Amino acid sequence: MKTIILTRHAKSSWEFDVSDRERPLKKRGFKDANLVSKAFKREKIDSDAIFSSPANRALSTCKIFMKNMSIDPENIQIKEDLYDFGGDDVISFLKSLDENYQKVMIFGHNHAFTTICNIFGDKFIDNLPTSGLVVIDFDVDAWKDIKKGTTRLTIFPRDLK
Repeated sequence: MKTIILTRHAKSSWEFDVSDRERPLKKRGFKDANLVSKAFKREKIDSDAIFSSPANRALSTCKIFMKNMSIDPENIQIKEDLYDFGGDDVISFLKSLDENYQKVMIFGHNHAFTTICNIFGDKFIDNLPTSGLVVIDFDVDAWKDIKKGTTRLTIFPRDLK
C-alpha cells in the first residue's frame, strides 16, 4: 500500500513586488494552514517523508504543518519537481519515489494538485483550495504502479470554519 498526502500551499499575498517563487503567505494563509494542520494531526496519519516545492508559499505552509504536527523541519526535503503547475513533473516525481517510503506528504501548487487529485483519487475535486489537504491510498507495492486510488480524506479550510 502506498499513500500520498497532497497539501496545496496556503493563501499567498500579491501585495509585495517579488517573484512568483518568493511570494509570501497572507494573514489568512497562516490562519488556514494552522486550522488544516491541526485537524490533520487529529487524524493520526504519519508519513515516511515530507517534500515541498522550493517556493516560499509552499515551504512556509509546510513549516506551519511541521510545527503543529511536532515534526522537525529538518525532515523537509525541498524538490524542484514540486514547483509545477501542470502536474507532469509532480507525477514523475511520485512515480520515482524510493520504494522504502509507504506514505509521503507533498506541498505544492495548483493546477497540478487538483489535476493529480482527480487523476489518482476516486472523488472529484473541482478545485483544491489553498491549504487544502487530500489523502489518497493506492493498493500497489511500487510507486511506479500508482494509477487510480482511493481518496481517503479531504480537509479544506472552509469545512473547519
